[in-house]
Amino acid sequence: MPAPHLALPPNDRVLSLFTGWTRAHWEALADRQLAALVPYATPGLAQYRLPGRNSSAGVVADGLEGFARSFLLASFRIAGAAGEVDSRLVERYARGLTTGTDRDSGEAWPELTDCSQPMIEAASIAIGLHETRPWIWDRLDVDVQERIVDWLWGFVGRRTLDDSGRLCQVVAEQFLASVGAPHRQEDIDGGLDRIDDWYVGGGWYSDGDGRTFDYHVGWALHLYPLLWGRMTGGADGGRGRVHRRRLAQFLTSYPHFFGADGAPVHQGRSLTYRFAATAPVWLGALARCTPLAPGLTRRLASGAVAHFVERGVPDERGLLPLGWYGTFLPATQANSGPGSPYWASTAFLGLLLPPEHPVWTAHERPLPVEESDQYTALPGPGWLLHGTRHDGIVRLVNHGSDHNPMEGPADDDPHYAKFGYSTATAPETGSVAWERNVDGHLALLAPDGTASRRRRIVPLHCTGRVAASWYEAELPGVEGEFRVESTSLPHGSWEIRVHRVQAPADVAVREGGYAVADTAVPEAERGDGWALTRTGSGLTSVVVALHGWDDATGVAREVDSNAFGPHSATPYLRCSAQAPGATRLFVTLVALTRDAVHPQALREAVSCAVTEEGRALIMFPDGETVSV
Repeated sequence: MPAPHLALPPNDRVLSLFTGWTRAHWEALADRQLAALVPYATPGLAQYRLPGRNSSAGVVADGLEGFARSFLLASFRIAGAAGEVDSRLVERYARGLTTGTDRDSGEAWPELTDCSQPMIEAASIAIGLHETRPWIWDRLDVDVQERIVDWLWGFVGRRTLDDSGRLCQVVAEQFLASVGAPHRQEDIDGGLDRIDDWYVGGGWYSDGDGRTFDYHVGWALHLYPLLWGRMTGGADGGRGRVHRRRLAQFLTSYPHFFGADGAPVHQGRSLTYRFAATAPVWLGALARCTPLAPGLTRRLASGAVAHFVERGVPDERGLLPLGWYGTFLPATQANSGPGSPYWASTAFLGLLLPPEHPVWTAHERPLPVEESDQYTALPGPGWLLHGTRHDGIVRLVNHGSDHNPMEGPADDDPHYAKFGYSTATAPETGSVAWERNVDGHLALLAPDGTASRRRRIVPLHCTGRVAASWYEAELPGVEGEFRVESTSLPHGSWEIRVHRVQAPADVAVREGGYAVADTAVPEAERGDGWALTRTGSGLTSVVVALHGWDDATGVAREVDSNAFGPHSATPYLRCSAQAPGATRLFVTLVALTRDAVHPQALREAVSCAVTEEGRALIMFPDGETVSV
């Protein structure tokens, strides 16, 4: 049920069978969040200095972030109501724009410099100004308009971060163009051309060079170009057609990322944006390019927002804390300030669609995982999704994303480098757990217990129900790099992983399953060749040795290391050191489920044989046989 402090309208289970949410819920949630910011405004309303850890950019930049990102929310609320909102909301942001661009106000926004954080916030302000033009921009004094133009002009000719940040310059300068202000068309064209370099097909972009795949593809790399198109008035040189086609391709499989409880798969950085993951779904309807039924669009978006509301987000103050449910800093980055979570404002894009639009009037449709078991291959990012209808969990098998730079050392970011992610679990992200690197990882272990790092991933294939990749494992203190080739095959709530591993002498091998977390300490069980961890709600993570492993098993426990709860645990298998230069084959059954699990029976029921050619033949209890 929604938190009582939000005072949301009654649920409508006729129109919205799955969530009960209507447009009135979205408007009430937007109003509550906007009202909650007022006590944290500076006197001239140019900054919102919210409680929480400051970012690396500093207090003033954080204050600007609070203003700019909440201005997005305010702009969607104002424009979606055709200006028929509490006049104080319009006045508040108009005054903040006036004060923030006044260098003598004492609340002036930082200047835009090369690759600076304020560039991102300036793009939000440009979008908000465009969407609310009749109610804010057109009513500002000319001298205030000139000051805003002068501040945004700081983008012109500047360098941005070479990732989705390129598009911040695009929308900011397009706004300048739309009001007849000086700008550089080559900046706009250059940013839009640059993202083509990162396009990998199927609607997917990497966020910059390399293989950084995450939710930025939806809430930035699709979002900015289509909002840019709204600023051009249709004079987009044909780019809009390309961007709409790509978004349509992306949305075809995107609903498969959401569990029956509304949760998105927990993967990638900036997860403190939470329900911003729904932005591309609304965007598809707004840009009239979505392949999704209107009732599915609203069910997905409302389900995701309701998922967080039911878990205390926003909090009792009406604020969005840094974290996933409550405050959890290990899931954030150094540039995440107290205003960062308000990129969740992009989830309210749907308010720009009128109340009579089908996305608001159609009956909700079920998510894919609510209709049947699902297997979805995404060759671009190298991901397999498998969702199970009976427990509503969606799992992401990762054979393509690593967030590593093109040059220099790999850092094994747990939000990218794990084999598995899901809607019910999070990777271990505490500093100690990051070093131990147990969950979702095939590790070589040096004699002192140091785990290998996963360097740049090289996808091999991703089709049907099979994905494969390889990488060079780097073992600190041990000379050389060692090839690890892995193949994954989902089967219901199970996943078969087959690894071909090279390792030097005196090096053991370990594989960890999913980390499960709770407010209470998870249970753990171990047997010969299997290990299991289980939360109080019955969420169970299991690893079962099918080939190549010793019978050694273990459970790694952590405290305050997981976004899903303060106590977490990961089951793992371990194999002793092998002969020098040997290559060995390991076959593991990994499961994440809400079912009752009997690991020894499971080990006996799933048979595995290895041929002389080194292929693994797997036979499942239902009679299916596969060769990997």
